[in-house]
Amino acid sequence: MIRLKYGNTNTFYIRGESCGLLIDTDYAGTLPAFYRALKAAGLGLRDIGYILATHYHPDHMGLVSELMKQGARLLLADVQKGSVHFSDRIFARDRLPAEPIREEEAVLISCAESRDFLAGLGISGEIISTPSHSPDSISLILDSGDAFVGDLEPLDYLPAYDENAALKRDWEQVLAHHPRRIFYAHANEKVL
Repeated sequence: MIRLKYGNTNTFYIRGESCGLLIDTDYAGTLPAFYRALKAAGLGLRDIGYILATHYHPDHMGLVSELMKQGARLLLADVQKGSVHFSDRIFARDRLPAEPIREEEAVLISCAESRDFLAGLGISGEIISTPSHSPDSISLILDSGDAFVGDLEPLDYLPAYDENAALKRDWEQVLAHHPRRIFYAHANEKVL
């Protein structure tokens, strides 16, 4: 796993046996900084086979269209399908260089199919729905013990959310996989 930090959102690259998976991108307009971070990590665009957004808020998917135009494929979980264009109006309002995602070019899979799909890339793990942050939020849990949870409220803050049953359910799902490290989009990693 390689962490690429070039803006406000942590982006992660998972090397598979057949191709790599990029988890999240930053905001639209950060492409030059992304290229620099990629180069500094010893990676090139050819290393990115698929992009997986943990959800479709603007700071997690701003470069998806650009990277798709350059050959990366979008991996879209079924629970995310209705949210792909959530940020389009935000980017248009802010006059940012972002084209709408060509959803018809995405590879659509169910969370239940994710283990088999990822295995085809040479990545052992699965995608689970963790909708407490937004209905389209997903987490990627690797068998190695790494969990990528996007904007899921940090585990250390869970006691402050006593009445948030959805957040508790999400964390119960994640913790049932016995992760050793939690990677957040906007916080430092948590070693369990």
